[in-house]
Amino acid sequence: MRQKASSTDQICTFERQNKSIYMKKIAFLLMGCTLFTIGCKKEDLADPNAVVDGNKVAAHRCASYDVLTRQLQEDPSLAGRMKDIEDFTARIAQDPSANRLVNGVIVIPVVVNVLYNTTAQNVSATQIASQITVLNNDYKGTNTDYSLTPTAFQSLRAGDTKIQFVLDTIIRKSTTTTSWSTNNYMKMSTKGGINPTSPTTKLNLWCCNLGGGILGYAQFPGGSSTTDGVVIDDNAFGNTGTVAAPYNKGRTATHEVGHWLNLRHIWGDATCGSDLVTDTPTHNAANYGCPVSGHKSTCTGTPVEMTMNYMDYTDDACMYMFTVGQKTRMNALFATGGARVSFAQP
Repeated sequence: MRQKASSTDQICTFERQNKSIYMKKIAFLLMGCTLFTIGCKKEDLADPNAVVDGNKVAAHRCASYDVLTRQLQEDPSLAGRMKDIEDFTARIAQDPSANRLVNGVIVIPVVVNVLYNTTAQNVSATQIASQITVLNNDYKGTNTDYSLTPTAFQSLRAGDTKIQFVLDTIIRKSTTTTSWSTNNYMKMSTKGGINPTSPTTKLNLWCCNLGGGILGYAQFPGGSSTTDGVVIDDNAFGNTGTVAAPYNKGRTATHEVGHWLNLRHIWGDATCGSDLVTDTPTHNAANYGCPVSGHKSTCTGTPVEMTMNYMDYTDDACMYMFTVGQKTRMNALFATGGARVSFAQP
């Protein structure tokens, strides 16, 4: 789920860094916005009337948690599947040697489904290729802005997450739909969309015109394979062509694929919430724009916030790292017994 507004960078307190992932998970589950009722109210998120540099910013640019809330209501069994995934992830985080990746590097085939109502929305192959390049650079830690990470956070950087992406297929479809919502219709041929291709072994991306000020949304692990994948607005897809600043560097997909890989928003979708990762600072809420370095949270311990983390809402130019803890969480999906282990098969 992605959105944007203003705050900072640096390090959480020593005490918080030494909390166990298990305790952090339990605390999160006991919060008003629990894993199984995720999709916190908008009032739990950043101010919908937030103003940055004199400009009003949209308050709900990533709809992943809204979609998850609806899916939990529609499918009561989803909560149990997600709990199993969390239990498994916690075991891997506590003892990574217990379950190793099936392959040293996970190479994920990507199917890009382009739905267009206008010629401009029919994004070019070059624009699509640019998005795959951004994903690979960001998930490998070879992005050029990686070096901008403040000194206090450099030891926490994930570097190479061992997850790579390769373009598999581009599917295009002209549509009479002028704007798509979060009801997943773009994923259904019966609703004018495109059905996912081999969703248990390929990551499906839908590129289309999203309404409501939303940049994109993703389905978390545990959901139905018939709607699995990531949706990105055509003006935030890749770093060339139809993209529009400040979301013109392909980081919307980096953020949303992070959700697909089981990462939460860094503020835990609640005031001083938990993202289930031990090495990220506790954030008050989402940050937008390009925050000034050194901004501190008012949460316990007043840690400096890691606003350059891909799972915040800062502008594309101001997000450029995952942490080691986030890498562990993502990799757990591909370990033997993990929720996305089918992607790791040779």
